Amino acid sequence: MATLPLIEAPDWYETIRMSDGVTLIHEPWIKPFFRCNMWHVRGRDRDLLFDTGLGHFSLRRHVPLVSERKLTCVASHTHFDHIGCHHEFPDRCVHAAEADILADPRNEWTAAGTYATDEMFDGMPQGWDTARYNILPAPAGRLLAQGDVVDLGDRAFEVIHTPGHSPGGIALYENRTGILLSGDIIYDGPLIDDVYHSDISDYMATLMRLRDLDVSVVHGGHFPSFGKVRYRQLVDEYLEQKRQAGCHLRQP
Repeated sequence: MATLPLIEAPDWYETIRMSDGVTLIHEPWIKPFFRCNMWHVRGRDRDLLFDTGLGHFSLRRHVPLVSERKLTCVASHTHFDHIGCHHEFPDRCVHAAEADILADPRNEWTAAGTYATDEMFDGMPQGWDTARYNILPAPAGRLLAQGDVVDLGDRAFEVIHTPGHSPGGIALYENRTGILLSGDIIYDGPLIDDVYHSDISDYMATLMRLRDLDVSVVHGGHFPSFGKVRYRQLVDEYLEQKRQAGCHLRQP
């Protein structure tokens, strides 16, 4: 097996400017399946940061964009690849169903114990030691629920509760632009519904509820962004796959 290149902190993160004041921050030396998309949105009064990646290297120290202005840091959910640097931002939000995990992010609760290994990397981060990896506690100051709004002054993102991948998953939707920050409930890659607290019935119900949302672009938790047609294709493909496997919605 080939030795991976050793990557130092200044070369770990990459930022890619999108449209409508949205910037992708990611960790290009992590393989795509494990690589979290962190979404930064510029607002008039404050900025939004949706997820914070692995957390091995400081996001605030090495990505100036996230320390230039007041910022609200939102967790799409509390798996390790999405909350690694949440402790660096004082204004933190998470859905109430996963608030306890963000405050006490044990590896068995964040899925790090299963997935955070050397196999994640295309380049080895300097100082990485799988056995010592852990996430620092980051208790949220605001607990989010369905229908809440994250207000940036001139922009408003509605909270959509998206249980299935995890019980406290959320997406953020901006009605004015049709932007959906979807987290891990929908992206253009293998959708994961077998983590310890995943629920396939909830996953199906969430996607049925989201299917007809008027999106213009979906910025997912992993893999490249996509538009409305692909969005509905992905939703329909998942639902049909689960129906063929004999999965059903939970009866009330």
